[in-house]
Amino acid sequence: MRLLIIGALEGQLSTATKMAMDGGAKVAHAPSIEIALAALRAGRGADLLLVDVMMDIAGLIAGLEAERIAIPVVACGIETNAAAAVNAIRAGAKEYIPLPPDAELIAAVIAAVARDSSEFLYRDPAMDRVVRMAEQIAGSDASILITGESGTGKEVIAKHVHARSKRAGKPFISINCAAIPEALLESELFGHEKGAFTGAIARRIGKFEEASGGTLLLDEISEMDVRLQAKLLRAIQERIIDRVGGTKPVPVDIRILATSNRNLNEAVREGSFREDLLFRLNVVNLKLPRCATGPAISWHCPSTSSPNMPRPTVCPRAPSPPKPAMPCSRPLGPAMSASWKIPCTAPCCSPPATLSAPTRSCCPTAWA
Repeated sequence: MRLLIIGALEGQLSTATKMAMDGGAKVAHAPSIEIALAALRAGRGADLLLVDVMMDIAGLIAGLEAERIAIPVVACGIETNAAAAVNAIRAGAKEYIPLPPDAELIAAVIAAVARDSSEFLYRDPAMDRVVRMAEQIAGSDASILITGESGTGKEVIAKHVHARSKRAGKPFISINCAAIPEALLESELFGHEKGAFTGAIARRIGKFEEASGGTLLLDEISEMDVRLQAKLLRAIQERIIDRVGGTKPVPVDIRILATSNRNLNEAVREGSFREDLLFRLNVVNLKLPRCATGPAISWHCPSTSSPNMPRPTVCPRAPSPPKPAMPCSRPLGPAMSASWKIPCTAPCCSPPATLSAPTRSCCPTAWA
């Protein structure tokens, strides 16, 4: 985990730095916000910013947003700075750590930021096959195309591949090609020189250079404009990039992972995606299985409920639910007449349907 501390390394902040390093973090320091932003623009990335609460945190967050840099900010300061702590949180800081620092609290913050590289849980046999294949190819530098519907865990698999690769100690950089306007995506990927366009007030290192030595994830690559795909193809083939407004090519050493929720073969036939780029990306394809269809909300029948408590029943418009994990073993109370009816408010009923005939099994779809 890469930690950038902003502020004067004195007293308690110096102690917090040592605790972070003891916890396995790679720590860098910037005495001011301007120097910190310059370091981030230069490609010296960070996973977390630990900022003195007396600094201009609102200005820092505004600067990060202007540079389109997404890094969580945690403020720290002495316990008597209650007003400053409140202002820091209001300005956009994710958390506040009181000083003098507590070793367990510092360790918890580091663990929370580093949790992306931890194990993930799954139980689908189809997903198990995908994970096994991902682990087999993780040690190579082959490009991987991860496909699947939205919400199936494509970025999670990409991080898992990086964590199991020989590049695990290097940066994992992700960029969402669908979330960045077309006019800005080239600069985000390849960087730009000072004065390359209006608003380019300083040199900016792109994601390719920031990920050098590690892994670059091109999320939702199917949304990239076809004209930019040609420049991306050259970067993947030659491992050389050109900054916007630059005069000299820059070599990079990265592994490319890409994700898409679309059928790229169809996109090639439609002319919206380059066939040669697909060939370069699709060295290995990890196709994630669809998410199993299930109820949005699951409920369990309490074992100590009142006999008069309403019991779960089956929504008449809901698909047949799987066998419940906790069948209700309590007998229906005397107040539970089989003739009662109430409206169902489950999401699957629009407009609300009428429920009747209470059942002894716990339905995870709706409460009656």
